[in-house]
Amino acid sequence: MVRKSKVLVMLAAAMISGVVLASALDLSPLSYATWWVKENTAAQGTAAIQVAAADSSEAAPLQPSGVRMLPVDIPSLVKQVSPAVVNISTTQVVKFAARPRMRSPFGGADPFDEFFNNFFGNAPREQKRRSLGSGFIVSDDGYIITNNHVVEKADEITVTLLGKEELKAKVVGTDPKTDIALIKIEASKKLPHVDLGNSDKLDVGEWVVAIGNPFALGHTVTAGIVSAKGRIIGTGPYDDFIQTDASINPGNSGGPLFNLRGEVVGINTAIVQGGQGIGFATPIGLAKSILEQLKDKGKVVRGHLGVFIQPTTPELAENLGLKGKKGALVADVSKGGPAEKAGIRSGDFITVFDGKSVQDDHDLPGLVAAVRPGTKTTVKAIRDGKEITFNVTISELGADKDPKRSGAESEAAKGAGLTVQDITPELARRLDTADMKGALIVDVAEGSPAELAGFMDGDIIRQVNGQPVADAAEFTKLMNKLKGDKPIRFLVERRDIRLILALPSFK
Repeated sequence: MVRKSKVLVMLAAAMISGVVLASALDLSPLSYATWWVKENTAAQGTAAIQVAAADSSEAAPLQPSGVRMLPVDIPSLVKQVSPAVVNISTTQVVKFAARPRMRSPFGGADPFDEFFNNFFGNAPREQKRRSLGSGFIVSDDGYIITNNHVVEKADEITVTLLGKEELKAKVVGTDPKTDIALIKIEASKKLPHVDLGNSDKLDVGEWVVAIGNPFALGHTVTAGIVSAKGRIIGTGPYDDFIQTDASINPGNSGGPLFNLRGEVVGINTAIVQGGQGIGFATPIGLAKSILEQLKDKGKVVRGHLGVFIQPTTPELAENLGLKGKKGALVADVSKGGPAEKAGIRSGDFITVFDGKSVQDDHDLPGLVAAVRPGTKTTVKAIRDGKEITFNVTISELGADKDPKRSGAESEAAKGAGLTVQDITPELARRLDTADMKGALIVDVAEGSPAELAGFMDGDIIRQVNGQPVADAAEFTKLMNKLKGDKPIRFLVERRDIRLILALPSFK
């Protein structure tokens, strides 16, 4: 009878042999990952793989092109960067338009008349709104980057540090077009701050860590990967978002997205409502490019070419002889703008701007914006199959009064709280409408009669009191005639539906 100790020795020997054999045959995915990192450090190991692949009659499995990223000590990373991540709370005083005293449905002598008037007629004229967000300190003297929508229109901003210390902050500069803001706090000591990384070098599939203040819960850490880069989600002409599955929730806005080196590579900005694992961050490279302007000027000055561009469909490309070519198609030019003065016109296909190739219609706005106003540069475009070079002097975006924007000229529209503009080809594309007639609402004043009547930014006004509205100028003309002394009826288009909204008399 074999002794029990000998049986145990035999079993242990068999197990050790099996582990050695499995490692040699590379049967475990985990062992493969570890093995690749080790082998990749030796040039002969890589060469051996290539020789084996060349000699084999079967296709060799794809091998990584570089050293695989191994798990890092995320807790240590979080401890390192968390002191520079802050919670931001804002308070805004919202004023409401005066409401008329209500008339009781039972007549003036009704005993409930006083109740109706007190309940409806003496409603508060203003109230405080509070919102929450996140941010991160970028200098030891208290400069903080966050989203513009976190601090926009705020009357009071409070920053809470990791140690629960609360400090008042002031807005230094904002840029609504990229939704980036720079604020500052004053502290009695030097503050911890983060390093800004290179978002251009970020790879799809790379691990990232998000830190923020979701749902006012306080510092919260989530991790995931970069799902995609260069996402366009319709927030503006400079969309270039990083998509990540690191959990981002309301309250995370303005917070940092870190790579595994502890560098900020993005600003957590947006989420897909109802979507899971779909969040968007503004590349930190975009923030770095405007940071000095925000600090010195409080705003961002951008170049302006004065063209309305549109995507080139396969049908258009074939019709215009542009098949296979990269660039941006000019749908229209601004009257009196730099492009028109240089001779650029509708139908031109811009391929090169300021010496840089234009990849598509989304590429051009960023290239133009980066050029300092007053700069003389060249634009290359294809017209009727021939390349033409134009000499252009770039102006400042927004410096000239936009002839397509209206509303302020109409006292009635101003009193109603509406600002409108023409529907340009670019806006029509974003709104997914082929009908460019009408006036697009670009702003509804808070607490105004228009807001109370249900108007929203992005609504298209098609008719006013049954009269068709061709453009913003026509809207202004009609509103000036009406003057707001009687109720006004509007036919409004909102996405795929049409609504009739009534604006009560106002002053």
